[in-house]
Amino acid sequence: MNDLSKDAVNHLAVGEAGAGQRVDNFLLRVLKGVPKSHIYRILRSGEVRLNRKRVKPDARLALGDELRIPPIRTGIEAPTRLPTARPIALSILYEDDALIAIDKPSGLAVHGGSGIAFGLIEQLRATRPEAKFLELVHRLDRDTSGVLLVAKKRTALVAMHAALRDGGVDKRYAVLVKGKWRDAKRAVELPLTKFLTGEGERRVRVEHGTGKHARTVFLRRKVWAGAADPVSLLEAELHTGRTHQIRVHLTHLGYPLAGDDKYGDFAWNKVLAKQGLKRMFLHASRLELMHPIDARPLVFEAPLPDDLAEFVRRLDTPRGSDA
Repeated sequence: MNDLSKDAVNHLAVGEAGAGQRVDNFLLRVLKGVPKSHIYRILRSGEVRLNRKRVKPDARLALGDELRIPPIRTGIEAPTRLPTARPIALSILYEDDALIAIDKPSGLAVHGGSGIAFGLIEQLRATRPEAKFLELVHRLDRDTSGVLLVAKKRTALVAMHAALRDGGVDKRYAVLVKGKWRDAKRAVELPLTKFLTGEGERRVRVEHGTGKHARTVFLRRKVWAGAADPVSLLEAELHTGRTHQIRVHLTHLGYPLAGDDKYGDFAWNKVLAKQGLKRMFLHASRLELMHPIDARPLVFEAPLPDDLAEFVRRLDTPRGSDA
């Protein structure tokens, strides 16, 4: 539980890392190992005080605020090291005092949960114990590779979140789909809604009327049309950031994403696996935004990983292109 006493009342002054954060999220971060249910119980009971007053879980902290935290005993301790002997080496594309741009590998979740003890952010914190603040700016699915941003200051996190909400971030993805894509550029606006399957798994579908607005612009990059199953390499430009947006838009249009085990063509995926594509072909290739502190333009690019680049080379060899 960091350096807090488990047997006495603690008084914490809120620093830059906590400024602007919700009280409940702040406590979840500093009281590592304490069950979430217990944290909400001490909030509801009034045992947590902000500047000597009762506080609700969604109250926002300000720099210099004082939090009173009651004695908390728990048999769960925060892990002091990664559970694996060899953490995955992360490829850093860029780093300064405000942010880190990482080329995330496929197969690595961005955070722990749902049976995953440690994700990318937990590994990063474990390898940088001196870092006072490390938070994900956005997320990528576990099987998606490419550019991912991590904030090193709360002010930077808040600014980048605002840029994402206001359309100030240009995000591009490389995708391979089944079928011959005919348009050089195609804007797709199909509303999406989340639902649970009968097995309790989260899914997304196009749903007019009640779905949330979702816009993707697809740019044709290359088409291999000389076989029974033509394939196309596209660049997807996200204008909104809905869950599974690219994958659901493509499937709805009749161009399933290669290797997509949730919405794709499952029989085709088996064929692709035999041909060497063992994962989903979805790669966050480029991200552009203004620096959150000094407003410099930043552009981060991650080349296709070796497995995806090799599969594209194999497509080139027997078929040639028709674009």
